[in-house]
Amino acid sequence: MKIIPRLSYLTQLIQTVQTPDIKVITGVRRAGKSKLLESFIEYVTAHIQNANIIRINFNALETEPLAEYHALYHFIEEHFMVEKENFLFIDEVQMCRGFEKAINALHTSEKYRIYITGSNAFLLSSDLATLFTGRTFEIHVLPFSFNEFLAYFDDEQNDIYAAFDAFVRQGGMSGSYLYQQEKEKYTYITSVFETLIVRDIRQKYKIRNPGLLEKLANFLMDNISSEVSTRSLADTLTSYKEKTNDKSIGSYLQYLTNAYAFYKVRRYDIRGKKYLASQDKYYLCDHAFRYAKLGTKNLDFGRMYENIVAIELLRRGYEVYTGVLYKKEIDFVAIRHDEKVYIQVSDDITHKQTFERETAPLFQIKDAYPKMIIARTRHEPYQYEGVRIVDIADWLRADT
Repeated sequence: MKIIPRLSYLTQLIQTVQTPDIKVITGVRRAGKSKLLESFIEYVTAHIQNANIIRINFNALETEPLAEYHALYHFIEEHFMVEKENFLFIDEVQMCRGFEKAINALHTSEKYRIYITGSNAFLLSSDLATLFTGRTFEIHVLPFSFNEFLAYFDDEQNDIYAAFDAFVRQGGMSGSYLYQQEKEKYTYITSVFETLIVRDIRQKYKIRNPGLLEKLANFLMDNISSEVSTRSLADTLTSYKEKTNDKSIGSYLQYLTNAYAFYKVRRYDIRGKKYLASQDKYYLCDHAFRYAKLGTKNLDFGRMYENIVAIELLRRGYEVYTGVLYKKEIDFVAIRHDEKVYIQVSDDITHKQTFERETAPLFQIKDAYPKMIIARTRHEPYQYEGVRIVDIADWLRADT
C-alpha cells in the first residue's frame, strides 16, 4: 500500500518528543493509526542517533506470549538499554490483558518514551485519565483529508474539481484505494464499519441488540445534518417496530461517538451566546460510509458536502457548533482560540432563491466575525456584501 506522510499528525508527535506524557494515538478503525506510528518510528530512527526502539505489534502472532501485563512488562524491561533513549511503541495495546498496569509501571520508572495505539472502543478519550496514572497526550487521527487524497493519487497539479468529485464518491478510508472497482471499494468500507459495530462496540459494551444499534447508525447516516434528539430517534425507531426507549438510544449514541463513528455537533444560540441542549446533529467520521452502507441511488450532495466540511473543521482544530439566530440556522459556527467564523454549506447556489436562502441568516449576524458560504461554484473565491463565497474544493485545498 502506498504510504504518504500525514504531516499534521507527524508534526504533533515530533513536537512533543521531549515531553514525558504517554502518547496515545486514537481514531476510528482503519484511519491510519498504525501507519502513523510506523512513520514516526522512521523519523526517530533517522534523527535520534542514540534511540533504542522497542516495538510491539499485538496483531503479530509472535507477540501472543506478551498478551498479559506481567509478560509485557518483563519483555520491555529486558530490552531496555542503558545510556540510550528508549522509545516504546505498542500497537493494538488493548489486546494485552491488564495493559494499563504495565504501561503505568513503565511510565513511573521514567525510563521510556511511550507511544501506544489501540482499538477505538478500548482507548476512549474519556477513559485515558482513568486508565493511566500519568499524563497523556492524545493524537486523534481522522480518515484521509482531501489534500491527502490528492497526494495519494498524485493529483496535486491536476484538475482539483474533478478530483473532488472522485473524493466525494470514494471518501477518506485509504484502505479502499487499493481496489479498482467502486463496488469493491464499498465492500471494503462496509466491512470496516460492520467490524466497528459488531466487534468493537458490541464487545466493549456487551450490546444485546446489535440490530438496533445498526439501524440507529443507518438512520443517522441517512439523515446527516438533521437535528435529532434521543426522544425523536426512539419514536422513529419504535415506529419501525423496534422495541426501544430514549434512554437506550442515548446510550447507543454515546457508544457510536465513543468509537469515533460519528461526531456530535451541538447547537449554539448566536444572539444569546449560549449552548442549546434540545437537539444535536451527528456527522459521519467519513462520508463514504453512507454510500457504502446505503447505496448511491440518492447521492444527496448537499448533506454530504456539509459532512465533509464538518469533519474538515474538526481536523483543523475548530470547535464546531450549529448556529441558531432568530429561528434561522447557520450550518456551522467554528471557533478556534480567538477566531470565529460563520459558515453556510450548499451544493448549488446558482439559483437566486437558493443564494438568498443561504445568505439571509448570515446578514442577520451583527458581529464582525468572518462569514462564508462554501459551495460547489467551480469559480475563484469572491465577496458578496461582506460574505466570502468559495468553492468547496478550493476551501479544502487551502488546508488552514
